[in-house]
Formats: sequence, structure tokens, C-alpha cells
Amino acid sequence: MIEIKNVNESYVDGIKVIDNMNLTIEDGVVFGFIGPNGAGKTTTIEMITGVLGIDSGDILIDGKSIKTDPIEAKKKFGFVPDTPDVFEKLTGLEYLNFIGDVYEISAKDRLERVKRLSEKFNIQEHLKDRIQSYSHGMKQKLLIISVLLHNPKNWILDEPMTGLDPKASYTLKKLMKEHSKNGNTVFFSTHVLEVAEKICDKIAVIDKGKIIFVGTVEELKLKAKSNSSLEESFLKIVE
Repeated sequence: MIEIKNVNESYVDGIKVIDNMNLTIEDGVVFGFIGPNGAGKTTTIEMITGVLGIDSGDILIDGKSIKTDPIEAKKKFGFVPDTPDVFEKLTGLEYLNFIGDVYEISAKDRLERVKRLSEKFNIQEHLKDRIQSYSHGMKQKLLIISVLLHNPKNWILDEPMTGLDPKASYTLKKLMKEHSKNGNTVFFSTHVLEVAEKICDKIAVIDKGKIIFVGTVEELKLKAKSNSSLEESFLKIVE
């Protein structure tokens, strides 16, 4: 579970980026986070993961504060950022072993998970290649595998489908649904509203740093008085 409590964040000049945010992402749910460009999605995710500090309020990951107990909080999630920045001089396998060392994954579990995940995302034949030779999509696949390697309870994904081919995108969506069905949490941002409509159990809409809606897709359609797509309903409530 991820709990955002009375969180505020401002630019240096005092302009608020996040305005008194309160949001709970429950276990057992695929939770979508949508909003216009510049609405505060990535800022929110960076605060949840400890990449960015918090002016006021707190964020709890399974009860552990990202402010006061950051190491323990960070052990409880896996984070896929919106850009696949990895150590490009390493091979794919060297990078995954580095991540395995960081999270103290046993040799047996590491071998099994690397094999299983690399086959799912179809990059097993490239793990001995240097990452600098990878395409953007391959780097994204490697990053996703590295995040799932320590089997985190909470998945935090910022635009995770970017750069993925259709098969890899389908695989990730399937894994997200399976993870939530096992009582875990999946929180992800996306601009692809068709994806959110198909796989999300709940969504939150953020606009200008404020949460303006939390609920199911059907509840959003009711609020927007729309019988059409999530895209149309979304556009109505942010206009």
C-alpha cells in the first residue's frame, strides 16, 4: 500500500507543483495515474520514490515513511522511471547481477528470475552485449527486468510502455494484472488512456498539481456524464 498524506511541493519561486495531495493506492489494485503534460505526475512519482524531497506532508510505503525511514521504504518497491538510464558500459547480464547484489538476491533466485524474465521480454540473446548497443526499447525491457528482479511488493511505473514493442507491452500488462491479483500494488502513470481503461481497477486524475478525481473508469464516466471512452471523459473533466 502507498499512502500520500497532505503532501505539498513547490518550485524555488514558491509556485506549487503539488497542492495538498492525499491519495491511497491499495493492495491488490492496478492503479492508473493520468493527467495532462505538466500536471505533476512525474513529480508525484519522484516524491513517492524518494528521488525528490517533500516540502510538507509524508508518503508511506507499506507503513514506512520515505522521509524518515527512506532505506526501509525503498526496499518495499520497484521503480521504473520514464527514461531508461542504465550503466551503458556494462553488459545486460552484468547490470542485472549488479542489481542482484544491491538487493542481496541469492544466486539460485537470481539465475531463475533472470532466465524467466529475459525470455518473457525476449532479450535473453542480448544479455552478453553491452547496453550501449541496445535500442531504446531493449533498454526499457532491461530496466523493467532489473526492477522486477527482487520481486518487490509495490510496483511504481512511470510511462512503462514507452518504447516497448507490442509483445513486450502485452507481457508487461499481463504481469501487472497478475501482480495485483496476488494482493500486491501496481501504480503507474500513462498518457495512453486506452491502456488505462483496459487494465486499471482504479484511476486518479491530476491537474495543475491537484487530484481532481479518484475512482473506477465507470465512475469517471458518470462524473463526466459520458457514455463514451475514458479519453472523452478525461478531456471533459480537465477542460
